[in-house]
Amino acid sequence: MYPLTRLRRLRRTESLRSLVRETSLSPRDFIAPLFVVHGTGIREEIGSMPGQYRLSVDCLLEECRTLAELDVAGVMLFGIPEHKDATGSEAYSEQGIVQQAIRAIKRELPELIVIADICMCEYTDHGHCGIIHECEVVNDETLVYLSRQAVSFAEAGVDMVAPSDMMDGRIIAMRRALDEAGFSSLPIMSYAAKFSSAFYGPFRDAADSAPSFGDRRAYQMDPANGREALREIESDIEEGADIVMVKPALPYLDVIKEASMRYDLPIAAYQVSGEYAMIKAAAANGWIDEDRIVMESLLSIRRAGAKIIMTYFAAHAARLLREK
Repeated sequence: MYPLTRLRRLRRTESLRSLVRETSLSPRDFIAPLFVVHGTGIREEIGSMPGQYRLSVDCLLEECRTLAELDVAGVMLFGIPEHKDATGSEAYSEQGIVQQAIRAIKRELPELIVIADICMCEYTDHGHCGIIHECEVVNDETLVYLSRQAVSFAEAGVDMVAPSDMMDGRIIAMRRALDEAGFSSLPIMSYAAKFSSAFYGPFRDAADSAPSFGDRRAYQMDPANGREALREIESDIEEGADIVMVKPALPYLDVIKEASMRYDLPIAAYQVSGEYAMIKAAAANGWIDEDRIVMESLLSIRRAGAKIIMTYFAAHAARLLREK
């Protein structure tokens, strides 16, 4: 009872605060999402994501070297193809841009973890995450193409695949395809609870992946449904996912927390493009302290229970941690 209990005693100095701090961050917690395009010498800034770029493979390697020097754990690759069609054929082509990037990174930086996003939206001419029949994304046929994409990335040397499409049964289909192709040791990080969110807007600008008709609410999750998110996570675990992800991060900290308490495997979270863009815009207007907001937002995701954080602030946060 007060005055015997004075919680401020352990807040008096930075040394005391550091001694009892419950949550910490390390660059090894971060995965940096990167956008790769065909060509050479390309470093094109994304208008809605200041400080983020579409990169040709040679420039991507420069970015990866910087991240490795900062001890960031790895990168997540998103490809922007030269050619789009109804089945997203570049996604599973040996000469696809992501396959080229994987081979280049693993040759030069073999210790850097390379994760490849698996979806069809960047590669299809309609911008949806699967095969279209009569203006509807069909689930089971899409699984065939997603599995081909996973095997193609595995053959290129990727360290992990990360399906983001939200089709039912994609994890078990992908696991079987990888196992049959001789990649039984390749882990799958599932976007298990991916919500139909307005926070994805800048990403769709970056990856040129906005749907040409309709929206993705028929397969991405309703933001109102927390219990359903846990059912999605549990389903993917049962199908063989090695890591499960919640996306976006900050609006769904409750889902991250519940998943981390309920399931005994690594939980990932994606601090998405809209979260990044809002922080950058507010900082540019002088309304917030960008460095403090970056670290506070990442700490909140980590505190909620995420072991792995996908964030466009990976390099920025790693530098701040080095300066401490």
